[in-house]
Amino acid sequence: MAALNFPLLTLAQALDRMLGKVKSIEGVETLDLTNAAGRVTAQPVVSPVNVPPFDNSAMDGYAVRLADLDVSDPLPVAGKAFAGVPFSGDWPSGTVLRIMTGAPMPAGAQAVIMQEQAEPGPDGVRFTAKAKAGQNIRRIGDDIRLGAEVIPAGRALGVAELPLLASLGIDKIQVLRRLKVALFSTGDELQPIGAPLAAGQIHDTNRFTVRLMLQQLGCDVIDLGIIADDAQALRAAFREADERADLVITSGGVSVGEADYTKTILEELGKIDFWQLAIKPGKPFAFGRLDHTWFCGLPGNPVSAAVTFYQLVQPLIVRLSGRVDWRPAPRLRARLLAPLKKTPGRMDFQRGIFYGTPEGGLEVRSTGPQGSHVFSSFNQANCFIVLDAEQGSVAAGESVTIEPFNHLLLS
Repeated sequence: MAALNFPLLTLAQALDRMLGKVKSIEGVETLDLTNAAGRVTAQPVVSPVNVPPFDNSAMDGYAVRLADLDVSDPLPVAGKAFAGVPFSGDWPSGTVLRIMTGAPMPAGAQAVIMQEQAEPGPDGVRFTAKAKAGQNIRRIGDDIRLGAEVIPAGRALGVAELPLLASLGIDKIQVLRRLKVALFSTGDELQPIGAPLAAGQIHDTNRFTVRLMLQQLGCDVIDLGIIADDAQALRAAFREADERADLVITSGGVSVGEADYTKTILEELGKIDFWQLAIKPGKPFAFGRLDHTWFCGLPGNPVSAAVTFYQLVQPLIVRLSGRVDWRPAPRLRARLLAPLKKTPGRMDFQRGIFYGTPEGGLEVRSTGPQGSHVFSSFNQANCFIVLDAEQGSVAAGESVTIEPFNHLLLS
């Protein structure tokens, strides 16, 4: 089996090869702002207005002309200005105007003196502090200038972006279409979730897990179900997926001990780029190209499938989706609370729980058994404990690298 002769790649090598080959999908849609959450901007968004659209007061207080302040007598209040109700009357010299936060600045006003620096009386108002030209005035366009870029192309739209666009009066936006991902599992032992199990059968939890993560990444999922270990059925599934999707993800069928239908059919229908990784869990991970789509083959063990999806497929999907704002979680250092076993040779992603200490440091402990079948280790964890390939077992009290989970693995 020629496919088994592929070299063992490090995680960094695999990522460089994957991300160096793919580019963003094409296709643009125009959506109402209310339907654009999670979508990716297709082009830069520029402001159609100035923000603020007019000079306005930054404080509750009094609008003044500086020349009128060169007296010691109280200054009469000639009128009021409110947000949404500007002052529109005559403003005699030697007087001031009561003004509220957000109210348009009256013509001729040079400053706003906050009400905490004013002493109102029956004859007018006396000020306890001097004023400077422009103080407490928000100028037109101070926040955003007309025509300025407010959101770049390739930005995922969320709570930080959509209200900003709404405040500019933008109600429609051009976004990239959703990435189409075809998904299926292989294995005669697999049964749908909820189905009764015969001897030797298990539920297909991997496809369920991957589908959840794909949905969180904003993909359109084409779920082709469970494909039997049959060459004809598998070939038909790959061909259908290649015709309908931008990316094909399978679970199972890529380990050395598996029936080699997947390997043979991939070599027949496309090109395999690499097959094995120097990581644990997740050594049997495949990446390649079909006629029209990219392909990722996840291991059959549930923890291995989740780890490889998180570390490899997630950044691949981000690149294909056209996002430029995504970054992997920063890796941090933490003190290990209990010893960890490890054999040198592969980078290890053990599941852990980290905490902040009163002194401002970090501590971490393992979630327990780390077998590639123990998915409960994810349920308890909030980070990976990342042990380098050449690293061996680690004693309690030593410093280790951790990678906090992002939203894919945290509720």
